[in-house]
Formats: sequence, structure tokens, C-alpha cells
Amino acid sequence: MKTRREFLKTSALAGTALVIGVRWDGEIIAVGKPSASFAPNGWIRIEPSGKTILTIGKSEMGQGVRTSLAMILADELDAGWSNIELVQASPGPNFKRLGTGGSWSIGGSWTPLRTAAAAARSMLVDAAAARWGVAPSECTTANGVVSHGAKSLTYGELVDAAAKLPIPDKPALKAMSAMTLVGTSRNRLDGRDIVTGKARYGIDVSVPGMLHASIERPPLRGATLKRFDAANVHGVERVVAIPSGVAVVAKNTWAAMKGRKALVTEWDDGPNAGFSSIDHMKALHDATETVVTRAEGSMPESPGAIEAAYEYPFNVHAPLEPMNCVASVRDGKCELWAPTQAPNRVQDRVAETLGMKPEDVQVHVTLMGGGFGRRLNADYAIEAALLSRELKQPVQVLWTREDDMRHGPFQMAAVHKTWGVVKDGRIAAWRHKYVTTYHNVNGPLSDADRKDLAAFYRDISWGVHDVPYAIPAIETSFGHVETPAIWIGPWRSVYSPSSVFARESFVDELAHATKADPLEFRLAMLQGPNDTFKSGDLTVDRARLRRVLKLVGEKSGWGSPLPTGRARGIACNVYDGETHTAYVAEVSVPATPREGLGIVVHRIVAAIDCGVIVNPRGIAQQVESGAVWALSNLMNEITFADGRAQQTSYTDFPVVRMSASPAMIETHLVPSHGEQPYGIGEPVVPAVIPAVLNAVFAATGKRIRRLPMRVDA
Repeated sequence: MKTRREFLKTSALAGTALVIGVRWDGEIIAVGKPSASFAPNGWIRIEPSGKTILTIGKSEMGQGVRTSLAMILADELDAGWSNIELVQASPGPNFKRLGTGGSWSIGGSWTPLRTAAAAARSMLVDAAAARWGVAPSECTTANGVVSHGAKSLTYGELVDAAAKLPIPDKPALKAMSAMTLVGTSRNRLDGRDIVTGKARYGIDVSVPGMLHASIERPPLRGATLKRFDAANVHGVERVVAIPSGVAVVAKNTWAAMKGRKALVTEWDDGPNAGFSSIDHMKALHDATETVVTRAEGSMPESPGAIEAAYEYPFNVHAPLEPMNCVASVRDGKCELWAPTQAPNRVQDRVAETLGMKPEDVQVHVTLMGGGFGRRLNADYAIEAALLSRELKQPVQVLWTREDDMRHGPFQMAAVHKTWGVVKDGRIAAWRHKYVTTYHNVNGPLSDADRKDLAAFYRDISWGVHDVPYAIPAIETSFGHVETPAIWIGPWRSVYSPSSVFARESFVDELAHATKADPLEFRLAMLQGPNDTFKSGDLTVDRARLRRVLKLVGEKSGWGSPLPTGRARGIACNVYDGETHTAYVAEVSVPATPREGLGIVVHRIVAAIDCGVIVNPRGIAQQVESGAVWALSNLMNEITFADGRAQQTSYTDFPVVRMSASPAMIETHLVPSHGEQPYGIGEPVVPAVIPAVLNAVFAATGKRIRRLPMRVDA
């Protein structure tokens, strides 16, 4: 099995006038013009004008990654914030490992970016010192200028001389106390373009001679086309069968969609026609074959044990911008304009499909109107490439909202069965059985994974095997139920949302069973012989988790009086052994359920420890988006009947609207822990759901163990 970070092993930064390349481990390996002997994922270029151009190897889908990377570069280089310009990288000889996923864009770029910038700064200083005949240690840098007393030279004036100097083996990085940009709040560099409509997304791409296509796909996975009849609709140019369905091609999108509605198709439903999400949920409950992923202490058989089962439904990404891609295949080459999280994967898969070499496929990475893991796949780009080859013209394939809803890939459904024994006010024993489906979008398990199923299942049991509390006896296990009828794929926070929903809800149940305060109960359970422990490859730091819990308790006013009808709930999590989060939700439950959530979430307070803080404003934006994402997760699901997804739009797959969003979402950051930043996009999601549901219990005495939430059930 490939890990979620395997594609991130190499990072480098280069340019034309002064170019620095570095490997993932930070070793400097190139200076001057880019060499084909290394595989960078980003370039730094300092031009004679003094402008510093950062070519971003990460895709922007609303998370603000480009601004944070520019802040790191500008700070370490002393380039000056106003001198930074961004360019988007495309796959090629110097960009072989592009990819955005796993909440690792900032953490993975931290050391390589700083190392390259520090090397460039050192060489610029050396060039200036040599010209002035002074010691480099006597020179200072700021805002793209090297100074010595009254003398100064801009970086642009020094690049030619600097590029001829030897590369420093280990350039000295700035002390964190000397950083002037990192840790300050900055607006997004591309924010104005985005809100004014100047920014261009994949759906906005238009090239000369481009046609538009809408594809009628099989109604369920595994179905095959028997026949189709194309109706005569004005503007339709061609109707073409391709492996994924029947493409209606027209001069504009509207005509293509109208033509598709008039299309008559007949399908053989295949082997998955009997699949239903109701039957699948029963199979998850009935699963008996499990693999132990963590076992510690002696598990008692106690008649006083408390048990609970939690259900989590199928879900879908539903980004605002549906899947799309423009392709132009001609003269043995292919050019793509794609909103993608995995440009190299798109390049490789399209090249393989068309029988080309990867270097004959050019991928232009556009902005994305949301990704959430859906755009790690290459299916929509392959469709566009196949159609362009057939039509011998550029073509844009645009999915409809219904396509995105019905065809996935989907977040997997899950059942969590929990069992606990409380003694003397503490959890004495804990069992957690997690039953779900592995991401079949990655294909079957490898032989190596099958040889060590315990390790493999532990790696995908985030939030289960890494239960952070100091419990004498722990047993966690994983059960796999195959779902060939459903395409399962990556989703924001991946395996964690259902796991943390179950775990933190059950911790709350145990706290209330002993009449303990839920915050104090958690803090007590985070006291053990060791503050840190390992579970598999993950290290959990209980001291950091205690810190965010205490902070969120303080900032939320935990324990203080609330208006009549309101209650608070709390939950916490350690995401992937790195980012530590805690949430308090303040809710009320009206007698007549409100439209949307049914409840009122008045306030969400978050405490976050994500290591080095790069852009506090960007982190707060991620917390806010994560909270709204999680609240939407509370109210929506994808159900299947006869193998078919039943939901088609935001009407029957509702997302939280402004009227139902919390009036206040507060973000409080724990001062820097460690030597680098950690992820934030995924970690801010999982603990929101149990915090809200624990507040619902505190307000009503009703424990919700199944999503989507039904407060009137």
C-alpha cells in the first residue's frame, strides 16, 4: 500500500538567475539552471529586477496554501513580502512529484523551502560582502536588500555574482525569534482575484475551437451499455460512446446537456443491481471477522460494562465546482487544463490511456472550487483526453451536479462498536471495534499488505487504535466488509470522522455514567505514567492534548452559566500523531426542529496545536471551513437502492447554509510546539461532530449514535 505521503518524498526549488534545488531531506543539490537529474516540486527564481518568483507545486482549492508557502520563503530569504510573485507548477522533468493531499503541504515544504531560501540569502550576502570587501557577518538583509552601514545592494543587482559562488553545505536557518512574517496574519495573495472573478478555475478554461461534452454514465457501478439512440437536438455535434459512458458533444455546455437529456440509453445493470445501503449497514453490524490493531493490558469480563454502537453513512465530496477538464489531443501529444490535486497522476494515467509517453502529456493545473480528496483521481481527465482524440478537436468535459453526487467516489459507511468499564471514576478497560471498507479506489491490497493485515488496518484506523487516553486495558480491532458496488475513495479527514465521532461520544457516555464533568474526565484520563506513547507509527502527546483541552475550556467559559435551553459539549483529537485539537460546541434544541440541522449551534470554540504557526488567519479560515464541513456531515448522507445513489443535488444532500451556521466560530492557537508546522485542513474536522452531539445530549438527555442526526427521532 502506498502511504498518503509517498508522493511527497522530494522537494526542490530553482530559478533562472539564481537557482537553488533541495531534496526532501533538505540537502542542497543544485544551483544554476534546473537539471534533469533531480525532481523538484517547486522553483525559487530571483530575477535581476529583484522580483522573487515562487513556482508553487501545491494545488490551491481554497485552503490558502500558496500564501503560506510564500510567507515561509519571503521570511527566510528576507525577500520582502511585496516582491513575491506566484506561478503554478505543471508536471515535467523538474516537477515529478506534485500532489496536494494528506494535509502536508506546509509541513512537507517547511524545511526544503527554508533551506533553499537560506542558501540563496547566504550567497547573496557573500556576493555583496565580496564587492564591498567586508565580512559577510557584518552585512544584514531585509526586504530584498543586502546592507552594510550606509551601503546597500538589491538582490536583483547581486544575482549574477551570487550564482557563481560555491553552494553552502548547511546554510544557517533563521532562529524562530528572528522570523518576521511567519506567525503573523496575512490575507491571501490571490484573494482579490478570487473574489472579483479575475481568478480562473478549470470550469472557466476556454481554448480556440473547443467543443463541450456532457456524459451519460452507467446508472450504477458495473453496468454496461447495451445501446443508445441520439436525438436530434440543435447544437449537438456528435454522440460518442467511450469507456465511461455516452458523450453528447456540442458547441456549448447548454446544448450538450439538453442533448444528453434527450438521449435514450439502455444498460445491463450487471452484478451490483441488488446493492442497498440498508443491507450494507446490516452487514457492517453483523461482521465477525476482525483483526486486532492494538492490545494492551488484561481485558476483564465485567458485568458492569457499558456498550454502544455508532453508525456512520456513505457520503460524497460535493465540491461547488463539479469535475471538469479541457483536453486537446493532436500530433501525438496531449494538452490538458485540469483542476487536479494530483497533476503527475493525471499525466501518467492519460499517457497510459492514450499510449503516449508521459512527457507528451502537458498538464496545466488550474484553481479548484473545492477538492476534499475527490480531485486526487484522474477519471475526468481521461474522459476528456479520449474524447479529444476521437473528435480531433479540443473538448471540455463538464460533469453535472447529479453526476458528482451519483458516481462518487464515496466516503465509506462504518459501524463502531464500543465497550467500556469505569472504575473509581476512570476508564479501566476499553474495546473499540471498527468495521468499514478500505478505499477500493486504490485497487486490491498488495501481497505485502496481506502479509501484515494488523499493520495495514492499523494505518487506516485513525481515531481508533490511537485512542489517546491512559487506560490500563485497551483492545481495538478492524473489520473489512467489501463493497464492490460502491467506488470508495479519499475524503476530507479520510478515516477519522466516523472514528472520532464514535470514540469521543462514547468517552462522554462513560463520563456521564460516573456523573463526572466531561472536560475534567478527559483531563484525568490524559494523566498517565508517560506523556507520550506510540501506537503503530503514530506518536501521541498527552501533554499537548491536555493543553488544548485546558485552553478550549478556558476560552469557552466551560462550566459557567448559559442562557436557558443552551448546553455545551466537548471533544478532542490527535490527528495522525501531529495536530492536536479540542472543540466546545454551544447548542440549543428548539421544541420544533429548525430547518437544516434541526438544532441551533450558537458557538464553536476551537483550540489548536499545529506546531509552528505560519499564518494564523489562514488557520482560522481552515477551522471555520472545517466546522461548517462537519456540521454539513451531521445532516447529509448518500443512500443506495438497487445499486443506485439516491441523492442528486444539494436539495436532497443538504449542506449548512449561512442561516444555520454558528454565529461565532472562534480559533485559539497554542503557541508553537516543535520545530515545524503540521497539517490543518483535515485535522480540524473530526472532533466537531462529537462536540456538537455531546452538547445535544447535555441539552436533551438524548444520545445520538447514528448519522445523519435526527433530533426528533
